[in-house]
Amino acid sequence: MSGTLAKIAEIEAEMARTQKNKATAHHLGLLKARLAKLRRELITPKGGGGSGPGEGFDVAKTGDARIGFVGFPSVGKSTLLSNLAGVYSEVAAYEFTTLTTVPGVIRYKGAKIQLLDLPGIIEGAKDGKGRGRQVIAVARTCNLILIVLDVLKPLGHKKIIENELEGFGIRLNSKPPNIGFKKKDKGGINLTATCPQSELDTETVKSILAEYKIHNADVTLRSDATADDLIDVVEGNRVYIPCIYVLNKIDQISIEELDIIYKVPHCVPISAHHRWNFDDLLEKIWDYLKLVRIYTKPKGQLPDYTSPVVLPYCKTTVEDFCMKIHKNLIKDFKYALVWGSSVKHNPQKVGKDHTLEDEDVIQIVKK
Repeated sequence: MSGTLAKIAEIEAEMARTQKNKATAHHLGLLKARLAKLRRELITPKGGGGSGPGEGFDVAKTGDARIGFVGFPSVGKSTLLSNLAGVYSEVAAYEFTTLTTVPGVIRYKGAKIQLLDLPGIIEGAKDGKGRGRQVIAVARTCNLILIVLDVLKPLGHKKIIENELEGFGIRLNSKPPNIGFKKKDKGGINLTATCPQSELDTETVKSILAEYKIHNADVTLRSDATADDLIDVVEGNRVYIPCIYVLNKIDQISIEELDIIYKVPHCVPISAHHRWNFDDLLEKIWDYLKLVRIYTKPKGQLPDYTSPVVLPYCKTTVEDFCMKIHKNLIKDFKYALVWGSSVKHNPQKVGKDHTLEDEDVIQIVKK
């Protein structure tokens, strides 16, 4: 472990003292690729059965979505959680109080949302210090990450936490880079760019791929990509998660400062202690989760508006809906009747490939 850390520090130092210009871009690209490989070794240690995974850290995924709370010790994460969900996670006023994940569930607009406190992601968690590594494994499975910051010292913390999460292959509020990448058996490296590139040229791409021992591949750059983007695509283990910055303790600042904070993107100011502005936070959480609620209607009865079936926004076909209820339902499926914004007529007869929208009502007709 320590050897890998030393290597990482060495490469980071070299990157820091290298000037950034066209002549060194190639070299920096190589260093970035090496860094990414070492980081991956830290996240997934090699072989050696021996030590089992960290104790007490796997949380069963319940509910329709999962939100991770990340933040420095003592910024008020636990207070926020217990006031949001009525979960009691022991709170003390010194660093590293929460050591295991305490899940809480809130019901919001009919969806069950699981809240997880991800304890102490701090500088060095991605190097295996603290309980860092298990925390990250859980963080990667969240549908949304809330970074809780202290409004009095936000920016330093924000950078550190973002760097930590980046080091683990979690990308916040960003889309996967638009790069096509296909390994082949022969034919060398083919680079096609559909728009002008400011950073990557054939030389740099070749050397980054060579670092991964890939010598035959098709690479298509469909946007102005950076070396980091290319590495993300090659590594292939990146997760893209939306993120909201929660600025806590706003009871300690002036109204003028609050106005400025409101203009920051992805940001919600709250006071966990006084429970100020929670409704705003919940609204924003709902926006970012992009869940789709589907109401069911048994034949000859009124739709059941109390407990919707909640689907993630990328999987909203009628087939996905059936799978969510029971996997045998799709076998007997004949057609569905749908009322709502996704159809032209109410009701409309649809097949299993029809895409549903939020608050549609559906009735399944079996064979």
